Amino acid sequence: MTTSATTSSYSVSQTPGPAGETAPARAPRRAPRRPSKPDAVLAAAVETARAGLLEVVPPEQIGAYIGAFPDAERLVTHRFESLRPGYNGWHWYATVARVPRGKAVTVCEIGLLPSEKAVLAPEWVPWSERLRPEDVAAEEAARAQEEAQDQVHDDAAGEDVPAGDSHGTEAGTQEEH
Repeated sequence: MTTSATTSSYSVSQTPGPAGETAPARAPRRAPRRPSKPDAVLAAAVETARAGLLEVVPPEQIGAYIGAFPDAERLVTHRFESLRPGYNGWHWYATVARVPRGKAVTVCEIGLLPSEKAVLAPEWVPWSERLRPEDVAAEEAARAQEEAQDQVHDDAAGEDVPAGDSHGTEAGTQEEH
């Protein structure tokens, strides 16, 4: 049986122990706090981050260095301006990390991120919601016009060829060569 004791600011759940006594349950883990400043070794690893990007990106697509942004303890993201055609306002990023008390920096992840100035595609809308009445009307008009042309073509073809002969000779007569 689980009982709950409540105080004014938080609640503590109690669960029965092995001998029947109740012990407080563990509090949920809190998300790690994002550090206010980047790790000094990782923040200085700009060239390591750029080298990681150069493994998959041509050098002419990597622009000016923007800065180092701390993600967690011993985890920093370096950003560079993107010069890739079609990605104005985007940033290349390379996330670097190191082990505790280690000096070796490792590139963990690279990619593109949009900045505040990035041109983004509009939010996706399902096809059924994108279809407008004028789209349907235009499609139906085109289909009707195509059917009318096919009918005219069929009628014209029927007048030129006499019935019963596909070679243009009268029925019942045959030419010998």
